[in-house]
Amino acid sequence: MRVAFVLGTTSGGTGRYVHMLVEGLARRGHQVLVLGPRSVEEWFSYTEAGARFVEVAIADRPHPVNDLRAVLAVRRLTRDADVVHAHGLRAGALSALARPGALVRRGTRPAAVTDPGHLGTGGQAEAGGRGPSAPGLVVTLHNALTAGGFVGVVYGVLERLVARGAGRVLVVSPDLGARMTRLGARDVRAAVVPAPVPRPAKRTPQEVRDELDVGERPILLTVARLAQQKGLETLLDVAAGPWEEGRAPGTGRGSGLGGDSRPEVVSGAGTGGSAGGAGGAPLFVVAGDGPLRERLQRRIDDERLPVKLLGHRDDVPDLLHAAVALVMPSRWEGQPLTLREALMTGTPAIASKVGGIPEILGQAGFLVPYGDVEGLRRAVRALLAEGGTARTLAAEAERRGREMPGDDDAVRHVLAVYGGDGPTGD
Repeated sequence: MRVAFVLGTTSGGTGRYVHMLVEGLARRGHQVLVLGPRSVEEWFSYTEAGARFVEVAIADRPHPVNDLRAVLAVRRLTRDADVVHAHGLRAGALSALARPGALVRRGTRPAAVTDPGHLGTGGQAEAGGRGPSAPGLVVTLHNALTAGGFVGVVYGVLERLVARGAGRVLVVSPDLGARMTRLGARDVRAAVVPAPVPRPAKRTPQEVRDELDVGERPILLTVARLAQQKGLETLLDVAAGPWEEGRAPGTGRGSGLGGDSRPEVVSGAGTGGSAGGAGGAPLFVVAGDGPLRERLQRRIDDERLPVKLLGHRDDVPDLLHAAVALVMPSRWEGQPLTLREALMTGTPAIASKVGGIPEILGQAGFLVPYGDVEGLRRAVRALLAEGGTARTLAAEAERRGREMPGDDDAVRHVLAVYGGDGPTGD
């Protein structure tokens, strides 16, 4: 099978996901072409993974002249492809425009999302894509819009182009699938995104604590790009307290942390006990960089918040092992790899109830509505209070982590979607 991937500017999860698919397809003997900005080849080395790479400038913002050039290039370069698989809304819309006749509505009714309630839970890929003909254009949507105004209008136009032009649409969360179905997409399915196995920690939790100079305070870790989507202002609101003084909680996963609230997914969490302890407030540690760093640091300094911005880190497994929990106050997430990595290291999470997070987290933490500062703070208190909640949630996280799909699951799934292979055969 001849498969052409089309993607725009990325330096993160989307690029890594495509790299994994390239490797898997090439290993099975399929011919793979990758079209995208030069930067993605520099970041991910698709040629080394077995693909032919051709530079096509697909920027993250509309530009009429450059977009027309990209459409013409995609049309010319994918003429002989059996399947074009675009990743992201911009790449998907331009690929739809590049497919002759793709925007002519056929008489089929839109299909409901396939298995929207089981995103990221592993298991066997479905074979719904098998059939005598390939879908032509497949688009995987990795993100949702979290801004309004003119950007929202443009985003809506692109969504309609994808819904009308794609033979199949893969989505990373049920809300994205429901939206594309409403817009008239003919065949909407849940994407299978693999969870890379995290490397073993190189340092002990105590060594990490010593480096961060946290004393006896529990660590709550956030791993995120410092950008609007990640809800970091909410995190700072939570860190601002108040944190009552009381009995000092433990400082690690095996130290008896927990609360007397039941270990289940909750909205707003339980009342828990006091979380400050003799060491003061818990320390909120943020690994990552981005455009909001200066503004966030200014507020941390002005209000003397118990928050440390660490910048980009390559030791996330070490940080996870030292943390009591991962905290994700995001506006929206699809199938966040950081959450999966946390579960695979036995780290529970406190997260916004948005996008694909609930399906991944299951019962291994607390879910809180996005922007609910008090609810998130109550969840932290419940996790840190005396009792066995943290231990129970850590055990559930480890169990949940074992269920995460792997690379082979994802490759078999896209082959089934393409109509070129069964769900279990290579």
